[in-house]
Amino acid sequence: MRTVPQITLEQAAAKVRSGDVLIVGGFGMTGNPTNIMHAISETELAGLTYIGNNVGEPGLAGGRCLRNGQFSKVVGSFFTSNPEAVAAAQSGEVEFELLPQGTLAEAIRAGGAGLGGFFTPTAAGTPLAEGRETREIDGREMVFIPALRADVAVVRAWRADTIGNLQYRMTENNFNQAAAMAAELVIAEVEEIVPTGALDPDFIHTPGCFVDYLVQADLNPEHLGTSASVSASLKKVDEARMMMARLALAELKRGDIVNLGVGIPTLVADLLKPEDGIVLHSENGMLGVGPEPQSGGAMEYPINAGKVPVTALPGASYFDSSTSFAMIRGGHVDVAVMGGLQVDEQGNLANWAVPGKPLLGVGGAMDLASGAKKLIVTMTHCDRSGNSKVVPRCNLPLTAGQAVDLLITDLAVFDFDSSGMRLVKRLPGVTEDEVKQKTAATYKS
Repeated sequence: MRTVPQITLEQAAAKVRSGDVLIVGGFGMTGNPTNIMHAISETELAGLTYIGNNVGEPGLAGGRCLRNGQFSKVVGSFFTSNPEAVAAAQSGEVEFELLPQGTLAEAIRAGGAGLGGFFTPTAAGTPLAEGRETREIDGREMVFIPALRADVAVVRAWRADTIGNLQYRMTENNFNQAAAMAAELVIAEVEEIVPTGALDPDFIHTPGCFVDYLVQADLNPEHLGTSASVSASLKKVDEARMMMARLALAELKRGDIVNLGVGIPTLVADLLKPEDGIVLHSENGMLGVGPEPQSGGAMEYPINAGKVPVTALPGASYFDSSTSFAMIRGGHVDVAVMGGLQVDEQGNLANWAVPGKPLLGVGGAMDLASGAKKLIVTMTHCDRSGNSKVVPRCNLPLTAGQAVDLLITDLAVFDFDSSGMRLVKRLPGVTEDEVKQKTAATYKS
């Protein structure tokens, strides 16, 4: 029977060559092959192309290699949380290619499945579709995305047996499962390596045929890079935000599968009760998200898409990122509640590009805005300068076109149909004149 060689971290780094394309698993620092990336950072490797959801944190995992100048190009979904990545993009030191999170996951999966690419409705009509082939399929504009494949993939697993079968723990699956399929050479960093036969075949996520080498992970917590803890959840809470969250909650029905974005939408989770029967979806690979634990970190609990530890409700399930976005794109998520920077009369949404900052973070916003059956946007009516965010036409880069079903602001609630936007409710204490004065868009009452 085939046995997968177990090698050292130094030997793993030696399998990578300068100029290689590297796919790296992980979401944030969860399920991130931090040990191998640190070993690569200690070599003279240069000119690497890095493919991954993010590029680690400053000085951690891929962030350490970025700091060393070892990357010439980075392909991923969200880099804004690493200020050193932002600086590298602004200076032109590193080329960055941004893909929506679900598109990235599917492109990696397609590369591992031997496909040339695929058409997706995600990002159609947005800046991320510029320069790409588009086609109308079943009445929807779709964008062609080439498959992604690498010379080397490095992934992080919970357990492996000696023939290379891998198991992932909770939300540590994320991009690892697809990454383990999509390279000529695959190295798995593993917490526990057990004899062949010790893993139940029903619970193997990556079959051993995909894996070439195993590395025993350093289990010293200081070296794991999984630093997320409940203290990371510092929500901005005031009565106006809570009012918007309550109005959003009132739109949800028992049995709905709901994805909550960052910011105001996260407050909806705090209002949910078990008897509401709402099932929360997190795009990093979890259905059945429960409340935050009282204490603990990402090694003890799953994390949500905001990289904050959460609990799992009875009946919860975990899955990889490509499956998670298949749920979204395939119309299996009933409602997405998202924040916004602008919403216009046609129901177009702009929420990923902040003026004056590099476009380095789209995450799953485009997938959710175009894929959920119903899109609710919660946002303040005006920006900090007093300018209306409810506009005739979005002048910020679009997240999705004609996607917003309901807009909830701290002044009013609007819905959208083919004839435009309509005011359906004013919040307590808000006059009709105030709404008119602070709304740049034209609407019906």
